[in-house]
Amino acid sequence: MKAAQIVAPRRVEIVDVEEPSLKDAPPGMIKVRVERTCLCGSDMPLFTYDLAELQQLALRGQKANVPFLDYNRRDVYPLRPGQAAHECVGTVMESTSSRFREGDFVLAVPDAQAGLCQYFCSPEERAIHLPGNGIAKEHILMTQPLGTVIWACQKLGNLLNLDTVVVGQGPMGLLITHLVSNMGARTVVGMDKLDYRLAAARKMRATHTVNVDREDAVAAVREITGGKMADVVFEVVGHQTATIGFCMTLLRRRGAMVAFGVPDERFYSGFPFSDFIRQNLTLIGSIGPDIVPNYSLARDMIAQGRIDVSHIITHILPFQEIQKASDLFADRKDGAIKVVLNHETLS
Repeated sequence: MKAAQIVAPRRVEIVDVEEPSLKDAPPGMIKVRVERTCLCGSDMPLFTYDLAELQQLALRGQKANVPFLDYNRRDVYPLRPGQAAHECVGTVMESTSSRFREGDFVLAVPDAQAGLCQYFCSPEERAIHLPGNGIAKEHILMTQPLGTVIWACQKLGNLLNLDTVVVGQGPMGLLITHLVSNMGARTVVGMDKLDYRLAAARKMRATHTVNVDREDAVAAVREITGGKMADVVFEVVGHQTATIGFCMTLLRRRGAMVAFGVPDERFYSGFPFSDFIRQNLTLIGSIGPDIVPNYSLARDMIAQGRIDVSHIITHILPFQEIQKASDLFADRKDGAIKVVLNHETLS
């Protein structure tokens, strides 16, 4: 079968690898023919970072928090075939599961973010059924990222009449913006450096937008909230340490911050802990949803039209253009927000 393989920093190739099989597999497994995948910010470190350099840092005891990387290999590259994508939908081709049959259309999560391939096998507990018609595959694919947003928001309780800020209007921030609006927040302030993302935020029901490179974000939130500042702030940037402290400057006393952006570093040495304590703030971490309940609700919200994901899907490319897709997404070229790969072009 065909699979993508990262062979050097920012270089990915299509290779031939052995097709997986459920022969001798235990009960509860499915083999999925992948039809669509979508690139995610949490996949990008494996593509953009110089992993050989990180390996050398690791040997000196300075290991970075890049998942699914074998630091003990003599040569880091090439990476495992199929890396890096974990947002995948497709059709069950074989099954040892009592929950899934051949022909079922499913969302399934591959092992080690290795979904850039024609087939992979997955345990049944990491998959859910999807509607087989009536909705575009690219739209129902957004079930996976929306499920992670649901997982974060269900930790917050009632948002009715609260003032909220979403820092980072990439794909995840835009989904958070839409869901928080649905949950009844009084204000939903979307913040980003890129105007095209802020335009998308307004389509995703942000009540206000702020370009943090051109505006005083603290002053803007103070004005929007009548001096009170935000009740809840979502950090949806990740991969660096500065925005955690920035988000705290937008919160009222006893407010709550949701740390959603994926960290690269194990320890955040610049965290303003004294300010955190003195403001009596609450910090909520969120990663790794409960697959069946969270993804199932996300699926239903998309299928029923309660969340409109069309505004964030900007590019649909054939699988053979994986290099172009990765560059578009990593560099935010051509207004890229969600970049989807069509695996059916390999057939």
